[in-house]
Amino acid sequence: MTAVTTTTHTTTQTTDTTTTAPLTALAEDGARQVRRRRRLAPGKRLPAARLAGPAAVLASWSIASAAGLLDPGAIPAPWTVLETGSRLWSAGTLPDDILTSLQRAATGFSIGLTVGILLALASGLTRTGEALIDGTVNLNRAIPTLGLIPLFILWLGIGETFKIAIIAIVVYIPIYLNTHAALSGIDSRFVELAEVQGLSKFRFIRQVVIPGALPGFFVGLRLGVTGSWLGLVVLEQINATSGLGYMMFQAQNYGQTDVILVGLVVYGIFGLISDSAVRIVERRVLSWRRTLSS
Repeated sequence: MTAVTTTTHTTTQTTDTTTTAPLTALAEDGARQVRRRRRLAPGKRLPAARLAGPAAVLASWSIASAAGLLDPGAIPAPWTVLETGSRLWSAGTLPDDILTSLQRAATGFSIGLTVGILLALASGLTRTGEALIDGTVNLNRAIPTLGLIPLFILWLGIGETFKIAIIAIVVYIPIYLNTHAALSGIDSRFVELAEVQGLSKFRFIRQVVIPGALPGFFVGLRLGVTGSWLGLVVLEQINATSGLGYMMFQAQNYGQTDVILVGLVVYGIFGLISDSAVRIVERRVLSWRRTLSS
């Protein structure tokens, strides 16, 4: 009886081992596949990762300046630029120039943003609008915007109006192109589904068009923000009496490289802050998306 019991127990252990082994192998194989899949993704987002590049540039600049590898007359050390910036801020000239530049950039950007969105909607939602608008905008894109400066000076004068108009053109083109491309890329099955559901034009735009166009819109928005600063640095050197570009132009006449670098650093800081702000808004608005970066 004992022998029979022992044999049965041994048989049960053998059966359990035989059954468990394939399950363990399958589990290990599944874990390996999951690990392989996870290796394809970039991984977790590092904190303040986008500041690593500028920090590396600043560190290299500081080391090269301290080692005497850079000519102080051509490229002053970071601490020299910081000291010059503090002096200009204490004198009150730098805050006034920054405020003037911000007002110009904000006004031109607002106009360009509004025009770009309206033209993209009109061109992307109607065939008539596309026929009238899309070709014209692409023609405008093919013409260098800064090459329009002499013509706009003749039309609008040498004051603030032509500067704002040029910034608006620089901004609206990327916003229009990317938003229009996103609208054109909306899957036609969504349109058919909206028609079957009997959605009104307003609900169709709110529930289908806007969510489908937002990713492209934010790409254009980032390009437009950057373009507004790039256009501003050129425009403020043309018959301006204030602004960061004017400050840099005056420093060029007197060979003040440190003042020029102060202006470039301020432009870079504002560009980085504005781009980061757009990214933050984009991540929150498009939190429903599951993409490689998220």
